[in-house]
Formats: sequence, structure tokens, C-alpha cells
Amino acid sequence: MSRNLRMVILGRFAFLLSSAFCLIYFPHLMLTEEYKLKQAIDRAGIVQADVQPPGLKVWSDPFGRK
Repeated sequence: MSRNLRMVILGRFAFLLSSAFCLIYFPHLMLTEEYKLKQAIDRAGIVQADVQPPGLKVWSDPFGRK
């Protein structure tokens, strides 16, 4: 196999991998309100002190900004 062919195959693989990453990662960043609502619904009946192991930080909003 020639060096050029291997580079083309590697380039296509990198392109496909980065495309899949973009399709999975970036919609979550753009739709934060939808995910905040879903988390609020999912965590509605949970008391954090009952499920959190002692000595660990209590849950926080994953979408909160510092």
C-alpha cells in the first residue's frame, strides 16, 4: 500500500470520527434549556441527602456557569 493511500484512509477515518463527535456533542450545548427541564423532571422525587454518599459534594446543576 502506498503512503498516499494510507494517508487518505487515515484522513477519512479522522473526518468520520470528528463528524460523529460533532453530531453527538454540540446539540447538547445548543439545547441547554431542554436538558435543564429534563433533569428537573428526572430528579423531581429524589432527596439528595438520601442518595449521596457521606463526604462527597452534593449534586449541582451541570449547566450552571461559574
